[in-house]
Amino acid sequence: MGLKVSVIVDVCNPGDTADASIRSTMEQTMPADEYEVIFVDDGSTDGIAERLDAIAAIRRNVRVLHLPHTGSPMRGRNVGLAAAAGDYVFFLSQGDRLEKDALARMHERAVESDADVLVGRLVRDWGPPMTAFERSTSRADILRDRLLTALVPQQLYRRAFLEEHELGFPVPGGRMGEQAFVTRAYLHAKVIAVLAEHVCCHLGERRRSAEDPRAIVKELHRLLDDVDKYLGEGRQRDRVYAHWFRTAVLRPLMTSKFADSSIDRGALFRVAQELTERRFPESLDRHLPVQLRLVAAYVRAGRLDQIVLMANATKKAGLRADLTEVRWDAHVLVLGVTVEVVTGDGTPDRYRVEGDRLHWIPPRVLDTRKLPDDITDITDAVERARVELYVRHTETGLVHFLPLTQEVERIEDGRRRMRVRIKAETRLDVTQAALGEPLRPGQWEVHVRMFSGANQARSRVSRPEGPFNCLGVLAQRPRTRLVVPCWSDQGELGLAVEPRSFSESIALVSPGVEVKHIGGHAYVVLPVPYVRPVSTEGVHHAVRAAERRPAA
Repeated sequence: MGLKVSVIVDVCNPGDTADASIRSTMEQTMPADEYEVIFVDDGSTDGIAERLDAIAAIRRNVRVLHLPHTGSPMRGRNVGLAAAAGDYVFFLSQGDRLEKDALARMHERAVESDADVLVGRLVRDWGPPMTAFERSTSRADILRDRLLTALVPQQLYRRAFLEEHELGFPVPGGRMGEQAFVTRAYLHAKVIAVLAEHVCCHLGERRRSAEDPRAIVKELHRLLDDVDKYLGEGRQRDRVYAHWFRTAVLRPLMTSKFADSSIDRGALFRVAQELTERRFPESLDRHLPVQLRLVAAYVRAGRLDQIVLMANATKKAGLRADLTEVRWDAHVLVLGVTVEVVTGDGTPDRYRVEGDRLHWIPPRVLDTRKLPDDITDITDAVERARVELYVRHTETGLVHFLPLTQEVERIEDGRRRMRVRIKAETRLDVTQAALGEPLRPGQWEVHVRMFSGANQARSRVSRPEGPFNCLGVLAQRPRTRLVVPCWSDQGELGLAVEPRSFSESIALVSPGVEVKHIGGHAYVVLPVPYVRPVSTEGVHHAVRAAERRPAA
C-alpha cells in the first residue's frame, strides 16, 4: 500500500518554537507507515538542521531536505512537493500544530468526497474568524462557502491534481504568492470539501518577510488572468475581482502604516493607480463598502492627499455592541444585543436622508465636490445589513458562529439625519453550539461583527450599564456541565463552561470576591462598599442566614 499523506514542513531558524509543530507530526493517529513527514530546511544556522537529521535517523517516515538560505518558504515547499510520495500533501509551517487525528480525519473525508482540495478546520489567535468553517460540505463553492476567507496553504491537496495543473508556489513569493496558489487550486479543483466539525490545524505566527510591490503586482496580474480563464465574464468573476480589489489594492491604503509614514507612500499609491486603471473598472465598485468606493474614486482621480486624510479620519471608527438581555431558557442562553457603528469619538454614525435614499456622510476634512452624487448612497446596502455573533475559545482560538434573528432599525436623529442600528437575538445552546456538539470546557468570549452599508467591523459584547442578574445553569445533555456567564476586567461578556473549581466559579460571577479555605470550610469574602454614616454612632453590617420556616 502506498503512502496516504506527505506532510511538508518549511523550517528556517525557529529556535525552540518549532517543537510543538515537530511533535504534532510525530504523534499522529495515522499509522507511521501510511504517511511521511518532509522537513525542508531553508539554510538554518540555529542547530535545527542537526536536530531534524537526528529525528530522521530513527524514524523511517521522516526525511530532511537541506537548501541554501532564501528567506522565503516558497522554494522549500516546491522542493518538498517534488519529493513527496503521498497520494495527498499537506503544507505545514514551523509555527503551526496539527491535532493528533488531523491526518486521519482529513484523508478519510478527502477520499470519501473524492476531493482535489480538502479544507480542514483551522484556528488562529490573530485576524478575523474564518467563516469558511460554519459548516462541513463535500461540494464547496468558492463564494457561497466563503472560501476566500481561508486563503492559506495549510490544506490537504491531491498530489496528482497539483502535478496535472502544474500548481506551485511563486518564488520568492510572499503572502500574495501564498494566496494566489490557494486561489488557483480552488479554481482548478473539480471538488473542494470542507471539514468543519473537527479542528485539524492550529496556525502559528507567520514569518515576516519584505515583499516587493512589483512582485505583488506581477503575481496579481497573473492570478486575475487565471480568474478570467476559468470563470469568464459574469457576476461570479466580478465578485472574485472585487475581493482582490478590496484586499490587495484598497485596504492597504487605509492602514495606519500607510497614513502615518511617507516612506514609499507615493510608490505604493502609483502601484494602486496602475492596478486600478488596468484591472478594476468602476463597475466593480458596487461590490465595495462605501468607504472603499470613496477610496477607489480618489485613486482614479490621483488624490493621494485625500486618501491620507480619510485614513487618519476613520481609523478610530468602530463598532458598539450593547447587551440588552441575558437570560436562561432551560439550558439555552438567550442573548439580546444592539449593534451600531460609532465614529472616532464614540458617538453613533449618522446618515443623510435625501428623499427615500440614505447617504453616508464622509468626514468633513475630505473634498467630495467632484465625486459622483451616488457614490455615498447606502440605501440598498443598509437593507442587507447584518450582524454575526460568535464565541471564541480563549485558549485554542476555536470559533463557533451562533444562529440569530435580527432586524434593521432606522432611528431619526435630527433634521434629515438618521442612525442605523441592528437588533439581534441569539439562542446559545451549549450542548449543540459546536456544529451540533457541546462546547468544550474553558473560557469563551462573545464577539459580534456587523456588515452595513458604511462599515464592516467587529467588537466584543459589553456589559450593560444597569444591573444584570444572570446565574449559571447545569446543562443536562449529554452530561451534566456547569455553564456560567461572566465578565472580563474590561466589562466584556464571556462564558465559562465547566469551571475548574468552585473558587473559580465564584470569581467569575463576582469580581473582587475571594474564597478562603479555613478548617475544612470554604468562606466567601464579599467586598462591601463603605457608606459614610449620617449619625455619629457606629454602623454595623451583618449578614445572617435566612431562618427556615417549618414545612406546612
